[in-house]
Amino acid sequence: MSDENQNTEQNEKVENQAENAADQAEAASAETEKTEEKQEQTPEERIAALEAQIEELKKEALYKAAENDNWRKRMMQQKEEAVAYANASLLGDLLDSLDNFDRTIDAAKDAKDAKTIADGIKMINKSLVSMLESKYGLSSFGKEGDEFNPDEHEAIGRVEDEKVKKETLQQVYLKGYKLNGKIIRHAKVMVSVPKA
Repeated sequence: MSDENQNTEQNEKVENQAENAADQAEAASAETEKTEEKQEQTPEERIAALEAQIEELKKEALYKAAENDNWRKRMMQQKEEAVAYANASLLGDLLDSLDNFDRTIDAAKDAKDAKTIADGIKMINKSLVSMLESKYGLSSFGKEGDEFNPDEHEAIGRVEDEKVKKETLQQVYLKGYKLNGKIIRHAKVMVSVPKA
């Protein structure tokens, strides 16, 4: 082949490539225009799309509000049940003591002396106090001769006494109780105070 033929063929190839590139550019431009036309909506179409979106958001908000309301109701019901049955364990443990009291009352009908009844009541008291202390952390305080503490004791009266050097409990009318270290009832006491 001559150089001229080669040059002609190469020129034709370059022209074909240029034409193909131009055709591709035109096709891409036409696609872009179509896409832009699709993206450009009429105001009515935009309003309809926004209204549909608003409806969807309303449905979601109502669903979430209903879900929250149901959750709140469940929590309230669980709280009410917890309060209603909070003392079930304690009451179950107290039933043994109640049964023992019933037995003591039945035995008292046939008892000849009061000492056996008193001993039975002391045993019930001891087991009840032991159960409350070990299982529930309930402890009593306030014994005659203890030092008076206004944080724990409620003074019903005061008596001057030459023998005491500081305020002490002369008589305990009601024992005080603590639940896990926190006072739930102050001891009601008569206090001996040093003579002025």
